[in-house]
Amino acid sequence: MGPVLNDLIKLQSVENRLRVVKGKLSRCRRNVILRENHVRNLQSALEAKNEEIQLTRIQSDRLELELKSRDESIAKLRASLNITKTNKEYAAVLTQLNTTKADNSKIESQALDLMKDIETDETECSDIQSQIDEGKKILEETRKETESLSTKLQAEIEEIQVEWDAASNAIPAESLEIFRRVAETYDGEALAIVNIPDEKGSAYSCGGCFMGVTAENVNLLMTKDDVLRCQNCTRILVLKESQE
Repeated sequence: MGPVLNDLIKLQSVENRLRVVKGKLSRCRRNVILRENHVRNLQSALEAKNEEIQLTRIQSDRLELELKSRDESIAKLRASLNITKTNKEYAAVLTQLNTTKADNSKIESQALDLMKDIETDETECSDIQSQIDEGKKILEETRKETESLSTKLQAEIEEIQVEWDAASNAIPAESLEIFRRVAETYDGEALAIVNIPDEKGSAYSCGGCFMGVTAENVNLLMTKDDVLRCQNCTRILVLKESQE
């Protein structure tokens, strides 16, 4: 292989280091986003639970008003018992009174269940709020750690970028553009080392996709300095030093 392919191998090495550090920076910042989303989800859950409590209170208040109205009816029915003139009238009023009391008992049971639901929801709200407070604390710590680490990683990226620029200056524009495009396709891995046949006589193959590489192309890599690409995955083919 000639100087262009050797320079591409050097550039690949720098590209790998650059991608690794950029990946660390991305994961570092993603941790903050995940913490923010966690707190945001908890806040949404708290808002939903508070709305649920409000609706339950409305139902409870409605039942309380209904009970108050029914209590007034019971008081009137009791008063009516004292002024009935016949047994038939007395029996009719008494039946109505007992029916109203039974209905009231059901409503009181419903109101009690609603109050229990409110207490349970309020306890859950308290738990969620505790989680929010703890989540915010962890988020703030994560932000501080991320800010410090991001500064270091960004400085490292800038240093490696200088190396990348220096390494790329020696490469022809057309070859460099091919490298850029393939690197974007394969997360930085633009080059693929040709696998040599083993003792059983298997064919040459691309180290990236393991598809066959012709002996003619391998000979060209040994004797020329042309940028050859795998016909299957389009990576730039190169040889190990021991293969040259």
